Amino acid sequence: METFVVGVLSALSLISILALVSVGMAIIFGMMNVINLAHGEFLTIGAYTAALMTALTGSFWLGLLLAPFIGAAAGLLLEVSIIRYLYKRPIDTIIATFGVSLVLQKALELIFGPSPIAVGDPIPGLIEILGTSYPLYRIFVILFALAVLGALVFGYRRTNLGLDLRSAIQNPDMAAALGVDVARTYRIAFATGAGLAALAGALIAPITATVPGMGLPYLIKSFFVVIVGGMGSILGVVTGSTFIGGLETA
Repeated sequence: METFVVGVLSALSLISILALVSVGMAIIFGMMNVINLAHGEFLTIGAYTAALMTALTGSFWLGLLLAPFIGAAAGLLLEVSIIRYLYKRPIDTIIATFGVSLVLQKALELIFGPSPIAVGDPIPGLIEILGTSYPLYRIFVILFALAVLGALVFGYRRTNLGLDLRSAIQNPDMAAALGVDVARTYRIAFATGAGLAALAGALIAPITATVPGMGLPYLIKSFFVVIVGGMGSILGVVTGSTFIGGLETA
């Protein structure tokens, strides 16, 4: 029984992180046809933000707060400087973002060094669940990720920006004809996806060692999630994350 409970909770923890990383990938890939091989580096930026803030201020929570904004700013910079010129050249986006990925990895290695950086447990202690002890922080990760995903679903379905996103996904030319600023919508979507990946990186910083290449495994997993769950669908991403995360945990 203990093994089963730990397995289920560990699967939920991984599923939560995968869903946060993959939802931005799904929207970007599905809406803009951009295969962003630098997406994993946004996760790494978020993890380093959390690690740096913890080292400088002693507050992991400040790092968690700043990480999505720094990731979104990095994503916006990438979109404005490179991606917006390549929307109709999907193969070129692969090459360009692969180059950006390598540059970011080496830049982080030069700044912080190749050695792993550890972040202390921000919520120490265990909680009893069905007679099994489980770390409190991992429970927080699950609940926090669910809250973020719930807010995303609400925004995607109930706000004007969500309507613009859905319109641009289905038919960007028609959306533009109806007055939707498709270029602005693309920028917001790309920055949001990068911010979510950075948030996921900050969340896993206390769980795993922070190193320059830590984003690559999550990039690969997020592609699998998008393929399984479908592009442009948040609920599809959750389904894909459940399948991939559950399978890996098993």
